[in-house]
This record gives sequence, C-alpha cells and structure tokens, in this order.
Amino acid sequence: MRNFVLITLAITITSCKSLKTELPKELNVLFIGNSLTYYHDMPQTLQMMLNETNTNITIDQSTYPGYSLSQHLSRQTESTPENRIITLTEKKIAERDWDIIILQTGTVSVLIPENREFKVNKAISRIKKLAANKDCKFILFNTWPSKREYPKKYCYSGHSIDKSIKDIDYCSPVMENLKQEINAINESYKLVSESNKIIKSDNGSKFYEIRTSLPEIELYEDYIHPNKNGAFLNACIFYQMLTDKKATDLKYNGNIEPKTAELLKKIAK
Repeated sequence: MRNFVLITLAITITSCKSLKTELPKELNVLFIGNSLTYYHDMPQTLQMMLNETNTNITIDQSTYPGYSLSQHLSRQTESTPENRIITLTEKKIAERDWDIIILQTGTVSVLIPENREFKVNKAISRIKKLAANKDCKFILFNTWPSKREYPKKYCYSGHSIDKSIKDIDYCSPVMENLKQEINAINESYKLVSESNKIIKSDNGSKFYEIRTSLPEIELYEDYIHPNKNGAFLNACIFYQMLTDKKATDLKYNGNIEPKTAELLKKIAK
C-alpha cells in the first residue's frame, strides 16, 4: 500500500503520470468524509507527520458529522454570485486544483448493495466530475468493523435510497463474526473502487489486524469512531500512501504513548 499514489496509480487504473517522476512544488490533498475521518483531528495529525518530511504536501478537509458522500452533494447549500446553489463541499472542491481527493463514507452505506450502486457510486462519479484538475487522483477510504454485537445486519428503506422506491427494505449480508464482517467490508469497498476506477486504502484490515493480534491496543472511542490510537493509525496509513515513506521512520508521535505509537507505525506498513 505504500506505493499507492506514487506507483500503483500510474500502472493500473489511470493514465496519470507517477507522482514519483513529476512531484509538484505543492501537493494539495482534500479529505471528504465524516466523523470517521475527523475524530481526534486525524487530518491535522497527518499534516504534522508530513511537515516532518514533506513540507510540500498540504492537507485540507470537508468533513461533517454523519455525512454520506451523497449528502456532501445535497446538504449545507449556499448561493453563488451567479445564483447557482452549491453545497459547502462543492465549494471546497472548487477552491483549488486538488491533486488528491480522499473519499470516506459510512461503512454501512457500502455494505448494502443497492445503496452502494445507486448512491455511493453516483456520488463518487459526481465528485470526480467536479474536480477541476483533470489529473486529480482519488483514494477511497476503506473503513473498519464496528463493535456492535453479532450477528449484524443493516437495512435501509428503499425510499431512503431512491425516492421512487416504496415499501421495500434493502439489507447488508448477515455477519456472524468479526472475520465475516471485515471480509464483507473489504469486498464492498473493492467493488466501489473497481466500479469507479479508483484505488482504496487498507485501514479496515489494519484495524482488524490490531483487534486480533494486539487487542491490548484500543482503537475505538465508542462502537465505531476511532480514538486517538485509531486516528493515529489512520494518519500513518495515509502518510505512507502519500509519500512512499515508512511511518516507522517518523519521530512524530503526537500524544500517543511512544511504545504504542511505534507499534501502530509498524502495523500501518
């Protein structure tokens, strides 16, 4: 995953040139997501890591509590001087020629096939069209299992997916244990990434690895949100994706206990 932006994008799903050979003077990165992204100031933690080794990379965000990607395109609107109605996220996208946009939506929204197809994929397609930089690269933020009790099954009403659908509920697969859940989550994100020809991160698998091999390291603030350890782990993962450098070489530990920080850096690779 470390070579994601610098190598994999160049040889797989896009025709864009590698950032390794044409690194701009300044690389502008935008996170679009919700509290799974902004809890414990993850983007700001990432910026501190980048400032240690890559001062040309600038992180910004458009993140609102509970927002799906489709809601970023429909909520918190304002009028432009041309009397067009746009959302705050659309305004943020238009602010500059972003080099990389990292897209995060709620885990449940990708687990339900119909919602994945009719809302998530459509929102990603719209956001890609809004990016002024034709060479902008997109990362799908692959999230993690919740700590809710098993078995798990999530359902949305058909009307919430599409207003033309009535009296039908659409549901995720039933997940009996943690292994089934991480497999379902990762497969769902894989389908979204393939449908939209973008690469995904691997945050969900890293959370799973720590939960199963290092359970003494708590990653959760509650049943789903990352605590300071989880946010630090996420920042390490994106640091490596954006720089092709090892998080283990960083001196920065934020407010994480040093031994824990070193373990999280190693897991992130």
